[in-house]
Amino acid sequence: MSTTERSSLRVSRWYMTLFFSDALERFGFYGLQAILVLYASAPAERGGLGLPIADAAALFGAWIGFMFMLSLAGGWIGDRLLGNRRALVAGCVVSVAGYLCMAVPAGWAAAVGLPLLGIGGAVYKPNHQAMINRMFGGSKGREAGISMMYVATQLSALLAPLVVGYLGERVSWNLAFGVAAAVLLLTAIQLVVTAGQFDGVGDRPIRPLTAAETHLVARRTGVVCAVLAVLLAGLAATGVLSATMAIAVVGVLSVVVPIVCYVLLYRDPALGVGDRRRLKTFLAVYLGATLFWMIIAHAASLLNLFARDHVDRHVFGLEIPASWLQGVTPLFILLLAPVIAVVLPRAGGAHRLGVKLGGGLVLVGSGFLVMSVATMLAEQGAKVSPFWLVVVYLTHACGEVIVAAVTISAAADVLPAGFMGRTLGTLWLFAGLGGGLGSGLVRLAEVMPEPVYYLGLGAVAAACGVVFVAGRGALARGLAADAPVERR
Repeated sequence: MSTTERSSLRVSRWYMTLFFSDALERFGFYGLQAILVLYASAPAERGGLGLPIADAAALFGAWIGFMFMLSLAGGWIGDRLLGNRRALVAGCVVSVAGYLCMAVPAGWAAAVGLPLLGIGGAVYKPNHQAMINRMFGGSKGREAGISMMYVATQLSALLAPLVVGYLGERVSWNLAFGVAAAVLLLTAIQLVVTAGQFDGVGDRPIRPLTAAETHLVARRTGVVCAVLAVLLAGLAATGVLSATMAIAVVGVLSVVVPIVCYVLLYRDPALGVGDRRRLKTFLAVYLGATLFWMIIAHAASLLNLFARDHVDRHVFGLEIPASWLQGVTPLFILLLAPVIAVVLPRAGGAHRLGVKLGGGLVLVGSGFLVMSVATMLAEQGAKVSPFWLVVVYLTHACGEVIVAAVTISAAADVLPAGFMGRTLGTLWLFAGLGGGLGSGLVRLAEVMPEPVYYLGLGAVAAACGVVFVAGRGALARGLAADAPVERR
């Protein structure tokens, strides 16, 4: 039975499995997003890591940059080593180990747990998206299906700050991480129990490694691990290793790795001339996604700290946890996603990618223009209304539903099916570039007025959005399967 036939006959079963597995897996991610900066900046006597504000604000961007940076490797693992569905299970198991480490009240545990969480997420996310694209088969209904999948994500994004945020801020940071570990364990169990719904799709790699390739990969992996182990041991022994240095290293790597991996993918001998032409054109989309996710990542860093320090959070005489405001974006997405899923496929016509990506950048850019005004008011000393952040999060919600759905759907058509995991992994690799750049960029907020900081970022994002809309025709022609190849 073909993938298209399978999708039409059994869509309710496999789709709901992927829907709920994503909801459960993302619970841990959004719980971490809600409390990581607060946990890192909390004093050691209150169970936190006791990092300076600048390092704490940069930590989330560095961590998400690390996770996205590994997404290409995660997609490769699904494409060539485990198979996409089995990679989902592996990613969940690694994440369980990461959250269990975070639940241990010791500084070394966080140093081990955060990298494990990055690896687990990097393996899970691109392979989950690959499974969605493979099970849908053709493009019909795929974009709307991905938009609705965002409902699953936002169910967790709404509940996680309420549960994990409350436990972390008011009870125990370690208990909050323990709850996330339990949820990820349920995710892995669900994926194992429902394996038969996929009729073998994702159980084996599309292009399995040959014996020679397996030997080469094992040798290179061993060398890289040995070099990293020696380097880390040397830095720790000399006392140079610190959170600040780790964040800086991740920031540098998140810039270098996307460039290197994109070039390697572009030069893959299995790609044809038309494949390389489409991949070259899609570089503009990768860079647009970089800017978009760099701005979105501020919600868990500077905007979270702004909510803690400058927002009046008293409701009916009670002060709500700062992390609860992280639930505003998913609440808007839950309300908007069903409508956008119906409207989105019709918007933009033949040039929908440029129009939608450009529109998403204009939205998040305008949100930062609003944030510029909010920080200007906060500089006067009084705490501001939470509605300022609500407006910013509304622009984030609209932009995220649109940009995530259209870029994931478009990435599936750039290269042949055997490269789908790597193409999607590269998409998140460039999102990691945004996180890495953001981890350094947030430090500018300490040396320049915050209104100027948000004004500058907002203006750049909005201007880039306008460029994408203006160049929508050229983008569509460059990605078209039947576009003529330029001859020299």
